[in-house]
Amino acid sequence: MKSPLNLIISREYLQRVRRKSFIITTLLVPILMIGLMVAPALVAMLSTPEAKTIAVIDDTGAIFNRLNDSNEITFESYTQPLDSARANADVEAILAIGKNAVDQPNQSITMYYRGAPTLSTDEYVQQQLKDAIEALRLESYNITNLRQILDEINVDLSYPTVRIDKEEDTGTSSMLSYFISLIMDLMLYTFILIYGQMVMSSIIEEKNNRVLEIVVSSVNPSTLMMGKVLGIGLVAITQILIWGVLISACTMWVVPLVGTSLSSGAGVGVEANAELLAAVSQLSDLGYVASLMSCMLLYFVGGYLFYSAIYAAIGSAVDNIQDASQLSTIPTLPVIIALVASMSVMQNPGSSLAFWLSMIPFTSPMTMMSRIAFDVPIWEIIVSLVILYASFVGMIWLSAKIYRVGIFMYGKKPSFVEIIRWAKYK
Repeated sequence: MKSPLNLIISREYLQRVRRKSFIITTLLVPILMIGLMVAPALVAMLSTPEAKTIAVIDDTGAIFNRLNDSNEITFESYTQPLDSARANADVEAILAIGKNAVDQPNQSITMYYRGAPTLSTDEYVQQQLKDAIEALRLESYNITNLRQILDEINVDLSYPTVRIDKEEDTGTSSMLSYFISLIMDLMLYTFILIYGQMVMSSIIEEKNNRVLEIVVSSVNPSTLMMGKVLGIGLVAITQILIWGVLISACTMWVVPLVGTSLSSGAGVGVEANAELLAAVSQLSDLGYVASLMSCMLLYFVGGYLFYSAIYAAIGSAVDNIQDASQLSTIPTLPVIIALVASMSVMQNPGSSLAFWLSMIPFTSPMTMMSRIAFDVPIWEIIVSLVILYASFVGMIWLSAKIYRVGIFMYGKKPSFVEIIRWAKYK
């Protein structure tokens, strides 16, 4: 015969994983994430900008001949005055270049459009003007082949980075580490808030339906709260594990194909290959991916348990979502602070700020996820997890004392003083 705790965990878990919404979101979210990453490239490939002809009135007599057409933009010399061009409805865009454009380009160049200009058109015209004016300024120095000399001096630097603190030299990418830290941080932030508030909503719903009054007649209130917390937590863990399997499969099959393509230089500049190959090398390391997923799971479980205990206490103390929303600011604020601080932590994961935020249980889940991709010393991870899980034990004990009183209170929103008084009851 199952214990009351196991029955509650089983009910909370099965009730949610059997829902169509859970199945659909679990399968669709990874697909949507991949789609969001691929969509910009597909849009760029499939979109065909409208061709545009720009009438150029060049008072310098030297810039127009240096403007190069593109597949979408054509420059045409216009010899009529500016007023005539503005009055001509067939002229869709006018580039007016004053006599002092080489010396004072910002004061001597104006662009006129019929309708709103596009960003790509503006950027292309600006780049063409910049190149033309720079070339004319270089020629004014009367140094033979000065442009060629400058082009030969210019260096596009992109070098590989290699980890030498492991058994084998492995490629590493700071850009990928930053990106992974950001994604994992946002995921953890979202999961903790969504599933923590799910615990709170579940308690409020059952409290309003008077179900709790019946349940607590045969089950200890603390056991009931723990069952809800663990049951809903298992739902989140199930979702994370499924996504982990999908991500690992993608890493195992897709990333090596990308690496082969990059190694051959197909469609990628040489200067970009080093960083991309380093990123592919990291993602191809299943041990690295597994360690990231393991740490994320450990910190999610610890962070969820810690915060869900607080949300459970809040849910037991109020009768409706409106009152709960006000009190839920208490646990939400440190999570937001941790997320904002993580932006700074990712820039300097070894700083004192990053270390201490990784130890404080209110901020450690998000902060440590911001650092984990940059390889944090294992002892810091262990100490951080010990503090987090020990804090959960203390928080669940405190919340259980509030919960056992709060679930029987109806019709009045308690003050903070009353909630503290409940926690002091023996």
